[in-house]
Amino acid sequence: MQVAIIGAGAAGCFCAAELRRRLPSAEVTVFEAGPKALAKVAVTGGGRCNLTNTFQGISRLEEAYPRGGGVVKYAFKALSPEQTFRWWEEHGVALTVQPDGCVFPESQDAMQVVRTLERLMRESGVKVLCNHRVTHIREGFLLDVQGMDEPFRADAVLLAAGGLKEDALRKLLPQEVTVTPTVPSLFTLKIPDPGLNALMGTVVPQARLELAGTAFSASGILLVTDWGISGPATLRLSSYAARELAASGYKGQVAINWLGADAAEAHAWTLQASAQQGRRQLSGYRPEGLTERLWEHLLSRAGVDRARRWAEIGREERARIENALTRDLYPISGRARFKEEFVTCGGVSLDSINPKTLESKHFPGLFFSGEVLDMDAITGGFNLQVAWSTGYSAAIGIASIPKDRPLPR
Repeated sequence: MQVAIIGAGAAGCFCAAELRRRLPSAEVTVFEAGPKALAKVAVTGGGRCNLTNTFQGISRLEEAYPRGGGVVKYAFKALSPEQTFRWWEEHGVALTVQPDGCVFPESQDAMQVVRTLERLMRESGVKVLCNHRVTHIREGFLLDVQGMDEPFRADAVLLAAGGLKEDALRKLLPQEVTVTPTVPSLFTLKIPDPGLNALMGTVVPQARLELAGTAFSASGILLVTDWGISGPATLRLSSYAARELAASGYKGQVAINWLGADAAEAHAWTLQASAQQGRRQLSGYRPEGLTERLWEHLLSRAGVDRARRWAEIGREERARIENALTRDLYPISGRARFKEEFVTCGGVSLDSINPKTLESKHFPGLFFSGEVLDMDAITGGFNLQVAWSTGYSAAIGIASIPKDRPLPR
């Protein structure tokens, strides 16, 4: 069997290595449009490679996977996060778990992951052709490939080219395959507020963000930058609200709850401060987790003199402070992103595939895995986990094609 894998990223290379183990007789060729295989894996996690996550604190898959949770469940039956952990350690990559549940190589070196997959593919005889862009998949699985004089004929095809835009996907695939419009996910937000921007470098350990006027919200560490806000809380919000933000042209308002607490808790804190810290100036007593600079910024936002004493402020002033702490509104003027944070929302419609096998409903022998599908995740190793799991699932599906099933011609 001649198998073509389009895309030498995490899902494609993982599938290639696993497929050769399951089906040694298969001839596997991986086509990569860029100059290097696994280029995105090499820089993910700041070059440390956040391989997976323990899923601690995740009660529903939808919390980690805003789109595609149903397919993720089937993929995890093929290769769960726990099995993924063991898979990498069995192949020589010792792992370590951070307190937040993120899993990294003990070496803290993404290249160890890259070299491991490259070695497994090389040892099993997988052929990797870089600088070979597949431009169209024809019926009969004839692939038009830049750099090749003749179409490449395959008996089975895996499309694992994550990050492709909608137009490129429509040109690549037969028209019967439905493509969901693609938009960016996992990005930081631009906020044109000089007072906030002046706090660049400030880290808030447990903030909560809401996209004003919607039901989208996210919690976690918040980082203030010179252009706006970043950090896990912001990236999560951008993932949950990817389509909403794209539809608005990345304009709107974000409400920041700097305490991650509800209004009642904030009210109780200001009452306690007035009662127990009455002689102290407002600037001299602040909520735990907030820096002095941030606290003074919030007092200014509340329109309260920081030199006032806690015993001197009344109900209205406390209410303004509570509002600044729990619902501090800022305008969003756009998005910013970095390559290691960029993920695509959208892709091949999940209605076009068998969720158990990842095989096309219209073209038997055509499989999909990874980010090319309309499924994506929040930051923290969840996207790589679904790449490993869907690549593994696709390998099982391809290896399980009945020998008596007619091959495409």
